[in-house]
Amino acid sequence: MTKDQKNEVIELLKEKFSQYNNFYITDTESLSVEQVSNLRRTCFNKQVEVKVAKNTLIRKALESLDSEKYAGVFDSLNNVTALMFAENPKDPAVIISAFRKENAGDRPTLKAAFINGDIFVGDNSLAALTKIKTKNELIGEVIGLLQSPAKRVIAALLNHAENGSTKSETEVVAAAVEVAVAEAPAAEAAAPEENA
Repeated sequence: MTKDQKNEVIELLKEKFSQYNNFYITDTESLSVEQVSNLRRTCFNKQVEVKVAKNTLIRKALESLDSEKYAGVFDSLNNVTALMFAENPKDPAVIISAFRKENAGDRPTLKAAFINGDIFVGDNSLAALTKIKTKNELIGEVIGLLQSPAKRVIAALLNHAENGSTKSETEVVAAAVEVAVAEAPAAEAAAPEENA
């Protein structure tokens, strides 16, 4: 590989590292050509980009961007390295896990993952990475928790109006809010069970 070719690879990698907040460093050394092709196809279908490059070129690309920020992944740059870039931080972990099950093996191996500035090192991090919640999933959960008490207040107000109660509107709202607040801890406690 000429110096110009190496510089092209470094520039391409810098572009990818700048484009994505999430990337995985994997070891695909013992996979057959057919397995690598299947892995690449699966990644392509899930909008996960795969790049294979020499460890020294990957390191130079990361160092030229921000050597302190990426320092935690440098020790993982050994053996055969395949990089997986994704918008969704858990997609590569899910792909790796599913691929291993289909092929009854332990490859590809996760060497490290860089997720929104956090670094996860080692294959033992894979199970935790498959459970990461995306930004949209977290927003959905928060909205669900916020809607629950509001729905109870509205239901209590509608019930008051339908029953033609003589209480003042302020008393009804206060009572409805008290009920919603009292029920909120029970709803929050049930929320993790729903996600499990």
